[in-house]
Amino acid sequence: MGDPFIRHIALLGFEKRFVPSQHFVYMFLVKWQDLSEKVVYRRFTEIYEFHKTLKEMFPIEAGDINPQNRIIPHLPAPRWFDGQRAAESRQGTLTEYCNTLMGLPVKISRCPHLLDFFKVRPDDLKLPTDSQVKKPETYLMPKDGKTNAADITGPIILQTYRAIADYAKSSSTEMALATGDVVDVVEKGESGWWFCQMKTKRGWVPASYLEPLDSPDEAEDPEPNYAGEPYVTIKAYTALLEDELTLQEGENIEVIHKLLDGWWVIRKDDVTGYFPSIYLQKAGQDIAQAQKQIKSRGAPPRRSSIRNAQSIHQRSRKRLTQDTYRRNSVRFLQQRRRQARPGPQSAGTEEQPQTDSPRPQPAVPPRPSADVILHRCSESTKRKLESGV
Repeated sequence: MGDPFIRHIALLGFEKRFVPSQHFVYMFLVKWQDLSEKVVYRRFTEIYEFHKTLKEMFPIEAGDINPQNRIIPHLPAPRWFDGQRAAESRQGTLTEYCNTLMGLPVKISRCPHLLDFFKVRPDDLKLPTDSQVKKPETYLMPKDGKTNAADITGPIILQTYRAIADYAKSSSTEMALATGDVVDVVEKGESGWWFCQMKTKRGWVPASYLEPLDSPDEAEDPEPNYAGEPYVTIKAYTALLEDELTLQEGENIEVIHKLLDGWWVIRKDDVTGYFPSIYLQKAGQDIAQAQKQIKSRGAPPRRSSIRNAQSIHQRSRKRLTQDTYRRNSVRFLQQRRRQARPGPQSAGTEEQPQTDSPRPQPAVPPRPSADVILHRCSESTKRKLESGV
């Protein structure tokens, strides 16, 4: 059958999603060498990182050595999701970008990096659940390929945050911060790494270094779910603080609170504590994609570990203590265990199985003889019997 390759990539449109927070994904129809067609969803930040890595892999074709030799297409991003016109023009840019990619030499158009990026992921197969408050909104490209302003979502207002401390980036995909910098957040990743822009700069930033302008609290943080979601640790972690948990790779745990800074509250047996979400994967899912993210960035720092943090708010953000998590968790587990019991039982006894057979009737003793009756009866009764009464 030969090695797999992609014949064509077509942009279908984009979706506006609301979980875990508002974001946008682009829909691509990927046609493979066996003529199978798959729909995949990718955020623009993912596409932009893919593009930067592709340029690093092929510096000559990217024009890094001689600009005249560049054949890898440009992916300009002067603005990020800041209005209707930008969303509309980006679709045309991505369509042209994908068409050019497919026309590049085989060593680029069929390289493992490109093929892996457009392979179907588990998240591509997920459908919206009925429990979601707001379902995704889909905006398809017109069949003639021309975009119409009426078909595109309205202006997208980005959330603005402020840096509470200096942050020095450790890779080319991150963005450095200085205390007091104001950034626009394009994407809030569950791992605690947020993609931000500031004037002409853009890149990933730890959410722990950012605070909202109007309040110290993160309004989009969900409520705790003490029922828990089953997850598996995909990397070992040793606790650095008292409210964290030390776990080895491959341990089964339950997530009870998904916080946006990437440090989730988990439960192992009856013990709770913080754990980096980037080291967790939902039970039953492929861990390959999650492990790639670990290699690229790793766990973000916690707010409590940041030195010289300077907030503009008078009070600190509200957070539940681990004592509160443990009490509520134990209370929930006890209630769940009581509900799982078939019925009330007395302490120290086992419930006997019930049968449908009737209980036996007590035996009737035989009638005593006359001599026995005379011997056992009272004197009054004896006189009445002797007199014939």
